[in-house]
Amino acid sequence: MNITKSIETLFKRYLPSPFTIAILLTLLTIALAFFFTQPVNNENHFLSILSYWEKGIWNTALLEFAYQMMLILVLGHVLVLSRPANTLITKLSKYASNSVNAVILVSVTTMLAAFLNWGLGLIFGAILARKVGEHAQRNNIAINYPLVGASGYAGFMVWHSGISGSAPIKAAESNHLVSLMEGVSSPNIIAQLPDSVNFDATIFSWWNLLLFGIILVIIPYTLSRIAKSTQPKTIHLDDYLFDEDSTKKIEGAEKLDVSNILGIGFGCILLVTFFYQYWEHLLDLQITPNMLNFFMLGFAIVLHKNFSNLIRAVEEAIKGTSGILIQFPLYFGIMGIMKSTGMVVMISDFFTSIATTTTMPIFTFLSAGLVNIFVPSGGGQWAIQGPIVIESALKLGVSLPKAIMALAYGDQITNMLQPFWALPLLGITKLKAKEILPYTLILMCVGIMVYVLGLLLL
Repeated sequence: MNITKSIETLFKRYLPSPFTIAILLTLLTIALAFFFTQPVNNENHFLSILSYWEKGIWNTALLEFAYQMMLILVLGHVLVLSRPANTLITKLSKYASNSVNAVILVSVTTMLAAFLNWGLGLIFGAILARKVGEHAQRNNIAINYPLVGASGYAGFMVWHSGISGSAPIKAAESNHLVSLMEGVSSPNIIAQLPDSVNFDATIFSWWNLLLFGIILVIIPYTLSRIAKSTQPKTIHLDDYLFDEDSTKKIEGAEKLDVSNILGIGFGCILLVTFFYQYWEHLLDLQITPNMLNFFMLGFAIVLHKNFSNLIRAVEEAIKGTSGILIQFPLYFGIMGIMKSTGMVVMISDFFTSIATTTTMPIFTFLSAGLVNIFVPSGGGQWAIQGPIVIESALKLGVSLPKAIMALAYGDQITNMLQPFWALPLLGITKLKAKEILPYTLILMCVGIMVYVLGLLLL
């Protein structure tokens, strides 16, 4: 465990906050663009780079993307905070009779939830881990609680290859790839781009589902082996419960806020509209962020029954979106510089020169894992690295779905090393990063082997 202690010390001592990292990456990109690219007109090169940066920050399409990702997180969190979800989690926690049962239960259900929605999986895993701890405490069951906490974070090693994964879900949007590559690639490259890459070629492809199935078996098995070899302990926790009921006296028009008939009725209208509007898209497996968010909004209203409960849940859930809100525009500014100065083409040309059709997905996977340590956001990473991956794949003749999923696999696997998205889980479980890090690092190593072999063999 000395290795994990060293890594934790390294992160604390040398890795600043994600926002500061975004600032440093911005300054680095400006410097690289100034020294390694040529002016495209007679204007001052440095001022031109700043202009590209400013235009990138306020790129309308990318700002829409940021809002879509925020909604995916918030609505997923809101679903978990509903009373039916809390009841389900409480019932599930009762099956945790020892450490082995606990880690299998928590890891499997968390990964299934994260495959559906990353915000749902993140909070579901955290609350389930906490409820398992409370159940163990009430029944005087000794468990390895930090290992249970690590199990509740396992969903973040599969989220990007799931339904809400930033790269595949944006690639499924009509004309997204073309708009992403405009101003980056030559007309010849852009002409090769499809209108969209649907989920039947990425998320619901047989090879991605096979890899997910392997992870769904091997991760709980690994955790159970660790549980058998570690010493369980008794724990001391207070009950964690999000209270939907308000003690405020309801008067006048406020009765509409707590009307279950109005709330459930409106939620059902949204769901009927969803199936009417998107049924053909569902059949074609063309799932987009707007589709996912529209469904989750309707479903969340139905589960919370009334608008008062929903708004309280939103107020709780929105606390976790601060990173996306403030960091995404900075990543978009970086992308604006890279696109307008030609840095994307330069980097993709470098990868093309050293990679082959076989090795390009592996290079993408490894580089995505490295980038994720500094850009702990799948959406921000897609904005920066996506154009490079697309350009390189088209030049080398690599399958575009495979290249997109290679980026997704790399981005998600080093979440087990990067503790940024574990903060909500640590807050709910009252664990510390150093307590779960030894176990998540083992999961990361197992996951790397699965995904690298999958990219090579499938």
